[in-house]
Amino acid sequence: MSLLVSTKYRSEAEEIMDDLDYNGPILHDALDKLAKINQWLGGNIVTVNGLKKTLKNHSKNEAITIVDLGCGGGDILREVSLFGKKNGYQFHLIGIDANQHTVDYANTLSEAYDNIEFKAIDIFSEEFKSLNYDLVLTTLFLHHFKNDELVSFLKPVLEKSKLGIVVNDLHRHKLAYYLFKLLCTTITNKTIIEDGLTSVLRGFKRKELKSISEKLEANYHIQWKWAFRFQWILKQKNI
Repeated sequence: MSLLVSTKYRSEAEEIMDDLDYNGPILHDALDKLAKINQWLGGNIVTVNGLKKTLKNHSKNEAITIVDLGCGGGDILREVSLFGKKNGYQFHLIGIDANQHTVDYANTLSEAYDNIEFKAIDIFSEEFKSLNYDLVLTTLFLHHFKNDELVSFLKPVLEKSKLGIVVNDLHRHKLAYYLFKLLCTTITNKTIIEDGLTSVLRGFKRKELKSISEKLEANYHIQWKWAFRFQWILKQKNI
């Protein structure tokens, strides 16, 4: 990629991990390193804090089904499970990922968690449309899709999610790109390096998230978080 990167428009470049046949030790290593990078950069906290805001006035006596879209190795759901148990919530957690190999690895890593399950499902499939849930989480996932795709996908998801959607995704910014490049000097996994830089260029500007929210006719709250993340909470107008 050129040294003088432009962040004016969202990139449509593919990422290596978009390949559903991506498998084996290199996939496991990439998922492990992604989880660590998320912890270093405070990414998981953005999702859990968004969840806290969404559940602020919700009864702890009711069971809550939460789906995590693009769950990867399941690290977010493991944190959510611990948060729920610590705070007296009754969570049923479902991780969704289109890559069966990723789902198998997430299951292996989550054997000690009795309220998490993982499913290999394409989010555009009838199987996904038939799922029932109360709340949706998505971390570093929505940037994989074009704006128009997001509007058409999120509209029925928002209608079904009684408690809303908590999004944690990337702020597309030159400084974020070059800071990640600097971080890459400490990383050996080629997939993480290439996909990480592409991800930044597929990320969002605030005005793009506002535009999508307005097309969804949703109540929304967008907050910038370190390191170059947006916490974007969507709720139905009547909530």
